[in-house]
Amino acid sequence: MNREQKRMMQRQGQAPAEGGASSRRDAAVQARQRRTRERTTIKQFFREIREEMRQVAWPSRAEVRNYTGIVLFVLIFMTILIFGLGYGFSKFVTFLYAK
Repeated sequence: MNREQKRMMQRQGQAPAEGGASSRRDAAVQARQRRTRERTTIKQFFREIREEMRQVAWPSRAEVRNYTGIVLFVLIFMTILIFGLGYGFSKFVTFLYAK
């Protein structure tokens, strides 16, 4: 663990502030404390979801159409490519074994 990770863990309250490493007992106590924390309410959960969804950069309608067209084109191209390679290799193998 590097210095930056230790500092971040100290800020989050997951690591002791002193320079030494925490013992197994300290880690067990911290794990127990995390488990016994009060859960958020359903109302708070959905409020946080709504706040996060507001921060999402949603694509415009034109971008969605453009991306959909690209995906369909690549899908059709790859389907034809794989079908063509499979058909070609099968014809080649049957040619090799035909006498």
